[in-house]
Amino acid sequence: MFLKLRRSQAIAERMIRSSIELEGSKSISNRALLITAMASGTANIQAHLPENLSPSEDSRTLLRLLQSQDSILDAGAAGTTYRFLCAWLSIQEGTQKLTGSARMLQRPIRILVNALRELGAQISYLGEEGFPPLQISGNTLQGGRIHIAANVSSQYISALLMIGPALKEGLELELIGQVGSRPYIGMTLRIMEHFGISTSWKDNIIYVPHGSYHIKPFRVEGDWSAASYYYSIMALAAPGSRLSVSYLSRESTQGDAVLPRIYAQLGVDTQFSDRGIVLRRSQTDLQNHLEWDFSDCPDLAQTIVVTCAALGISARFSGLESLHIKETDRTAALAEELRPFGVDFREEVHGTWTLQGRLNKQHQALRPIKTYEDHRMAMAFAPLAMLLNELYIEDPEVVRKSYPGFWTDLERLGFLTEKVADPAQS
Repeated sequence: MFLKLRRSQAIAERMIRSSIELEGSKSISNRALLITAMASGTANIQAHLPENLSPSEDSRTLLRLLQSQDSILDAGAAGTTYRFLCAWLSIQEGTQKLTGSARMLQRPIRILVNALRELGAQISYLGEEGFPPLQISGNTLQGGRIHIAANVSSQYISALLMIGPALKEGLELELIGQVGSRPYIGMTLRIMEHFGISTSWKDNIIYVPHGSYHIKPFRVEGDWSAASYYYSIMALAAPGSRLSVSYLSRESTQGDAVLPRIYAQLGVDTQFSDRGIVLRRSQTDLQNHLEWDFSDCPDLAQTIVVTCAALGISARFSGLESLHIKETDRTAALAEELRPFGVDFREEVHGTWTLQGRLNKQHQALRPIKTYEDHRMAMAFAPLAMLLNELYIEDPEVVRKSYPGFWTDLERLGFLTEKVADPAQS
């Protein structure tokens, strides 16, 4: 199934009249869910769910598996869910198998498993060494001081930190090397502190004391990652266009809250209010080159790359090392899908990519955008419908992983959507 996406004639007026009410952040929701389960016990988690919880498939999967009594837990394609459960199961009673989708079985887990084993966890590989599926026999872990490479996925680090209070000696985690995705680690610590655990992060050492989480009301912020698609739409809109996006805060814990700084260079101004933000397409001329380090905000990379390609802005992007082990190899997928549009996206050195060329607007996109089972590929390319007569996107339902209401929200802004079986015959 494919989605045919077009913009209506009245889209500018619809954007001015509309306000996008963003769903809760998936990143925050998943952390709050795990901590709530540790504070209340899984039998009582439903009575203490955070407000504005993300409706994403990833968050729903995590909630379901936290409550499951099954001996085999299938996280599907949810990477955060898999990593958080890997740590959580290590401190639960019983033995369970933790598996996932075909792509999940290709995503490395060795670094997290090794760290948990240092703490005393009993984990064995059921397939290829270093990769899921895993067999995990939970027990009480001693804790203490361990180290982990700082440039790995922050989800490994967050998973370890969140179980820290359950360890007999707490956790002293030394980060080796340059820290990647620092805001996501900070987000984890702030949520832990909200639920009653006082942590410290000095230089490269994070200390989590032994203790217990306490149930407290918690409201999940709107998702800044999801906001990136509206920034992209506004960057491709006519000067003077305006759009309101609700439930975003200047004081956000999310690393992707850097969006206003990035898109200020791409012609989009951000104004904060009590309800969220107002985006305006500025009248100023755009610069012709952009450089950005995505180490702290890798989930924004696809959107920014596509925006720059659409605007004809050359770019040099670093901090993309982790993108090849996401839901798909995201950098390779971007290069493949931009090539038919006449845009060159290639690796300069490891983790640094350059972008050259401008989107060919005459391309009618009868070749659909492949999504590679990656929600962010679908949503990053969708704003191109602002420029093209029509755009076809493969497997549109893939957005349910993080933003189930995405296509409905685009329709509110004046985009026209139609599901088709064959783009060549539509």
